[in-house]
Amino acid sequence: MYRSSLATFWRFGFFVIALRAVTYVAVGNEPFLTSYGGVYQNYVVPAMVNLQQSLVKANLASYVKLVVPCNADAYESNVPSQGTFRPELTQIMTQLVSLLNSNGSPFVVNIYPFLSLYQNSDFPQDFAFFEGSSHPVLDGPNVYYNAFDGNFDTLVSALAKIGYGQMPIVIGEIGWPTDGAVGANLTAARVFNQGLVNHLLSNKGTPLRPGSPPMDVYLFGLLDEGAKSTLPGNFERHWGIFSFDGQAKYRLNLGLGNRGLKNAENVQYLPSRWCVAHPEKDMTQVTDHLRLACSQADCTTLNDGGSCSQLGEKDNISYAFNSYYQLQMQNEKSCDFDGLGMVTFLDPSVGDCRFLVGVKSSSAGLMARWDIYHICIGLVVWALTRCYIL
Repeated sequence: MYRSSLATFWRFGFFVIALRAVTYVAVGNEPFLTSYGGVYQNYVVPAMVNLQQSLVKANLASYVKLVVPCNADAYESNVPSQGTFRPELTQIMTQLVSLLNSNGSPFVVNIYPFLSLYQNSDFPQDFAFFEGSSHPVLDGPNVYYNAFDGNFDTLVSALAKIGYGQMPIVIGEIGWPTDGAVGANLTAARVFNQGLVNHLLSNKGTPLRPGSPPMDVYLFGLLDEGAKSTLPGNFERHWGIFSFDGQAKYRLNLGLGNRGLKNAENVQYLPSRWCVAHPEKDMTQVTDHLRLACSQADCTTLNDGGSCSQLGEKDNISYAFNSYYQLQMQNEKSCDFDGLGMVTFLDPSVGDCRFLVGVKSSSAGLMARWDIYHICIGLVVWALTRCYIL
């Protein structure tokens, strides 16, 4: 499921999750976010009715299901067993879930423990992962050692309170970013996603649904998106499990023996050269050039918490210049910046901060085909819980 600049129309219509065949048609995405102030609230059920009628007329309703992906802020509680939908959503959620149930559709929710950690300085860090917590949540006889189980069961309780306690649940989006914020890094992303996969494969379920993990889980996302909006943070551009060139960022055991993530093959890179700030030039007039470079290329790794946030001033400039230069396919003029830039054949990368080299246009076509393959076929399907990377 997409939460990306690649699906800019999601707020106004619907988009499709495609795995082998069309499985779900999503009517909007997170339309009940509190930040929207109820703007889309009254359109959801009528849109569902109209689209369902269209599916019936096209003889597709038996195997294509309408869903409405909801953000986890649609429900609330101090402990999972007391979970309820937000008061202003109770009526519409009752209508919506009734429609979903009558059509044989699951309830789709997007759960992001990273956002809980990012937005709340008091949130216990270990509670966001799956390796146990020194701050478990006690809820009567149930004990919660990770945020995912607690969040999931809060939704289960909210559904039960409107009469649909056995409603199938799909996790539409879940993942961990690898850059752009404190706590967003390769190690944390690997630990979270591997912990999630292991948790699902264990078939333990949650305290309120023991032995019944979600029917589908979609890992977000496939690739980083350098042009995506940075709201609510710079990490929004760095959810990818693969880097821009189709190479896995880290090893992820998907429970399929020795088979893991598969890298794109035969990627052709541009020559090994970089654009950097000229060491002998005064950079006092560089501001407009930096604004140009970072308005088109991605400079979010330079911000607080990013992998390049510890660079010195001139290295910051070099990173921005190079990002723009690679985006322009190493066009000679794109490294001029009124004489402030120069091309070097020495890799200026520093520690974990990588100064990237772009891929040739022919590889871009290869990457597009590789991207479509993974979106349409999926990377993991297992008997009880299917996990897809989108």
